[in-house]
Amino acid sequence: MGLTKPSLSLDYDYMADATTDAKEALASMLEKLGFKVEIEVTGASGHELLNIISEDSALLIGRNGDRLDDLQYLVNRITRASHPDAPRYRVDCDGYRAEQEQRVADKALKLAEKVRESGRELWMNPMNSYHRRLVHNALVDDPEIETLSEDTDSRNKKILIRLK
Repeated sequence: MGLTKPSLSLDYDYMADATTDAKEALASMLEKLGFKVEIEVTGASGHELLNIISEDSALLIGRNGDRLDDLQYLVNRITRASHPDAPRYRVDCDGYRAEQEQRVADKALKLAEKVRESGRELWMNPMNSYHRRLVHNALVDDPEIETLSEDTDSRNKKILIRLK
């Protein structure tokens, strides 16, 4: 008996099950920690965001999103234990990450304008790979500006913004 490739509907069901399990894992963790939350799933299949809605958002977000990062890590580890091919889920709380991402992109655009006006290159403060990607993507279509991440072994790296 030969193996056949699963149909698209089976893949969709598998992804829906993984998303349901991710949502339940997050809800269960937070409930056991004593938080009253609602979890909203948004985004396209394979790019889902689990948004926590809670009156205790400051506690759940932590300092600079540290606790969200921890929750996201745990949700993905738990989900991938049962669904090895599941996508990587993002965890947010009351839209915090979306606002933070917009602030990073806006700052990059403002610095690019300063570089354009002065002709001098500018460095952004060290940031993790996700935030560096946001900066690079915010400026990728600018024909006059280029961005480079510093070449270090550090996890958090500076980004150089300069004229091409």
